[in-house]
Amino acid sequence: MSLVLEDQNIKARAWETQAWEAQSRDRQHKKAPLLEMEAVSIPKHSTSALQVQVTKKKQNEDRTRLLWSNKAEYLLAQVGYSVASLNLWSFPNLWLQNGGIFLIIYILVLLLIGVPLLFMEMASGQRLHEGSLGIWKHTSSWMTGLGYTSFMVCFIEGLVFSLVNCWSLLYLSQSFQFPVPWETCPLVKNSSEFGKKEEKEVEKGETERYVQSQVSLDAECARTTPSMYFWYRKTLNASDTIEDGGLLITSVSLSLFLIWFLIGLIMINGCKSTGKISIEDSIRIFFQVGMHLLFSLGLGLGIIASFATYMPSSNNCLVDAFVVALVDLGTSLLATPVICSVMGFWATVIAHRCSEKNVEILMNLVSLGKLPPEAQPPENVLGNNAASAFTSWLDSLPHSIKKMVLSKVSDCKIQNQLLKVKEGPRFAFLLFIEAMSFIPGSAYWSILFFLMYLSLGLTSMVGIMQGIITPLQDSFSFFRKHPKLLIVNVSVLMFLCSLFFARPSGYYFFRLLNDYWIILPIVLLTTFENVTIAWVYGAKRFLAEMMILMGRRISPIYRFLLCCVCPSVLLVLSSISLIYIYVQDFIYMAWDSSTSKEVSREFPSWALNFIIILSVIVFLPILIYFVYCLIHRILSSSMNWLHLLHSPNPKGQLRPSKDVHKQEILQAWCGAGNQLFYALGLGFGSFTLSSSHIHRSKNCVSDTCAVTLLNLVTSVTATLIIFL
Repeated sequence: MSLVLEDQNIKARAWETQAWEAQSRDRQHKKAPLLEMEAVSIPKHSTSALQVQVTKKKQNEDRTRLLWSNKAEYLLAQVGYSVASLNLWSFPNLWLQNGGIFLIIYILVLLLIGVPLLFMEMASGQRLHEGSLGIWKHTSSWMTGLGYTSFMVCFIEGLVFSLVNCWSLLYLSQSFQFPVPWETCPLVKNSSEFGKKEEKEVEKGETERYVQSQVSLDAECARTTPSMYFWYRKTLNASDTIEDGGLLITSVSLSLFLIWFLIGLIMINGCKSTGKISIEDSIRIFFQVGMHLLFSLGLGLGIIASFATYMPSSNNCLVDAFVVALVDLGTSLLATPVICSVMGFWATVIAHRCSEKNVEILMNLVSLGKLPPEAQPPENVLGNNAASAFTSWLDSLPHSIKKMVLSKVSDCKIQNQLLKVKEGPRFAFLLFIEAMSFIPGSAYWSILFFLMYLSLGLTSMVGIMQGIITPLQDSFSFFRKHPKLLIVNVSVLMFLCSLFFARPSGYYFFRLLNDYWIILPIVLLTTFENVTIAWVYGAKRFLAEMMILMGRRISPIYRFLLCCVCPSVLLVLSSISLIYIYVQDFIYMAWDSSTSKEVSREFPSWALNFIIILSVIVFLPILIYFVYCLIHRILSSSMNWLHLLHSPNPKGQLRPSKDVHKQEILQAWCGAGNQLFYALGLGFGSFTLSSSHIHRSKNCVSDTCAVTLLNLVTSVTATLIIFL
């Protein structure tokens, strides 16, 4: 191990020497051209994937690869992908839940973790000019499967995210009505007089009048709010449980087709078209900050690297990383006051209506003699600030009377209304549109809102498509020659796959993947990428290569961040993610058509098995390529030893003993086996004794995976700390 580390340090020092030589020449000539930077000689013993002395063939390939026409387009594309519509709502919600400590931790983590990881992904794509499949193949053959895993996760995320754009398009199409359909409940025919015109003569200048017929609201809508009814019944046509599949919903299917048609059209035209706190609370806030950061910057999927492949190798991607991170933060900070104002307005109106309803209920109960006269609210309680006045009156009641009143009515405090706010699609399609329906000219504001929301969603989808298209083009020459055919085929394939969600139970599968699955792949992918660059490939070597290409000095602090801070934080996040998935309730919010309310239901056992199988399939390429390289290395080593054993032995030269080699292999396998048994504590009956207190229906397969992965992550974390 010491010899390997010493060899890596020698290589890295050689690279740094070349970097300083290049930088000194840059000072003398003010600005060295890119070809001169690439002509710097490299030590013969370097095994770097980046060949700085470029051959003519590689130069011709770089010339044929299209580059961004200017840096502004590139930065807008990166920012457009990072500022996703879903992440825009989560930032204010997390700030509201956790207070100002969230913002402080977020900015700190953004600078110490977000910017270095963003720079790492940008530099990886920019220096090799290849997508996610090629980057990790050339960086380390042991981690080739990382590219295939990120490709599959990117594909699945594209399917899930297209559904959000589909809903945006549906709401946008319904916004060209007055009033908007989610503002009032629909009317139903309950008598033959519905809509019948009055038959009588009208005098000149008078308008035609209609009979005030008996009209009733839709019974299911009357039991809930119009926005909730429109979301579950008209948009999703949601079933009562996830098991109720049903046929495809025509409106959702058509909207999905239009979304994928638009995405394919944009891709064909080119990327330029896109334009006091307890320990438990501290851990929770840290986890939320870390997850929001990874999702907000779009790390781990290879999309950042795919965009960067179309930039010149000499581009200063460190500055780009700072720009994208700060613009993403600035956008969230600018959107937060607007969103919080709308949330406050919504909570005030809802609390006012809740107080009016409570007063009406209490007056009826007092008149019926079910409550004492002391429980009747005063006449002036419903003023301009009804919620505050009702709450003050309620607090002034004796404890016994107050307890009786609260058993009959709901709590209308504004703070409690805000606690009902949830992030994600429900925030945009339920809370936000309901708040806009309280404003005059709600149709106009709805059109503007959903145009903005759809634009953000399409921009992010273009980035996801770029993370799928670019690796395929870099891997197959046929796709490079026929890019439009590739885009059309991928768009059609993803449309057909996304139809799985266009069923009454599709929304519940969306929640299953978005709430319980996508978290772990993103964290693990980012962790693997960081460890591969910082420890397998070598952060010193990686930064030295980038200094040669950019012709600029990179602060040594980034080596410390990439090698120590980022892996430690990501490993902690991975451990917390596993614990979070294991301990949280495996439930989803479903629509109960009989009561017109959201109810909490538990996911069936096959849903958990589906998540486990999908995770295994996605991460299988990493294991396959790792085992393949391990077997290849063992076979190559064995062949070399056999060659040395059967080759002529010159005088004075010792020949390696075959028995010694066998003993080393057996010793390695014995050590690995002993470590495994001791680490997992097998053979003592402890697991059998512990599991005897668990219900028989408990899924012990997931428990086994969780214990094994936590043990592995703990061992890897301890190893890194010991080596450091």
